[in-house]
Amino acid sequence: MRTGIKQKFDLKDKVAIVTGASKGIGESIARGLAEYGAKVVISSRNQEAVNQVANNLKGDGYDALGIACHVGDENQLKKLVTETVNTYGGVDILVNNAATNPSYGTLDSMDHFLYDKIMDINTKAPFLLANLCYPIMKKRGGGNIINIASVEGMKPSVGLGLYSVSKAALIMLTKSQAVEWGKSGIRSNAICPGLIKTKFSAALWQNDKILNQVTRHLPSGRMAVPDEMAGLACFLASDASSYCTGSVFTADGGHMIAGGFS
Repeated sequence: MRTGIKQKFDLKDKVAIVTGASKGIGESIARGLAEYGAKVVISSRNQEAVNQVANNLKGDGYDALGIACHVGDENQLKKLVTETVNTYGGVDILVNNAATNPSYGTLDSMDHFLYDKIMDINTKAPFLLANLCYPIMKKRGGGNIINIASVEGMKPSVGLGLYSVSKAALIMLTKSQAVEWGKSGIRSNAICPGLIKTKFSAALWQNDKILNQVTRHLPSGRMAVPDEMAGLACFLASDASSYCTGSVFTADGGHMIAGGFS
């Protein structure tokens, strides 16, 4: 019997880990996955913050758990996966959303300490966490990895050089995961958001010059809000995207086809 398209979006009994989920894009994606039926682990550095998001979801009738985790600490990553498995029995969906960009400036103004911090959080952490989830997903017959990259990993802007390098590496990590793990039923895809109104990107959208460029040059004529990333993530987490792997999806209001912000 043919399965209806609507049913393919169903995430009932699936277990999802979302990093950087205490606010912004991560929180919106976590809520979206929960609304489609997934049991969602809310992860970020602060336990109180993740508890608040988890409690909000539970108050709305969804199944959620808050687990504090600094993704730059490998032991905390192991604890995150272990506690998820102990509570829910496994992992089916991993959303690597946590990221950092502690400095806005030119490449020549950066030092190796900044380089290491950005690469550790934006690239190394998704690599380590996916590797921890891989055997669990393989044993369960498959899974979905969604790496939140950025349009900056495809077309860099002045002042975001190291961030762009880290996100370009994350895009290639996504493709490599897809190639190596596909036979195990594991798909890996990347979402590249454009300018989203979050605390993380405040240095950009609070800059009148950049905001004016967005209004003038983007086909959308505006920046996005976090909820506009959640639908794409839910699609990629579900069987509705069953033939998508190693793909890079932009959600950028037309940034990649418009003039840059350099």
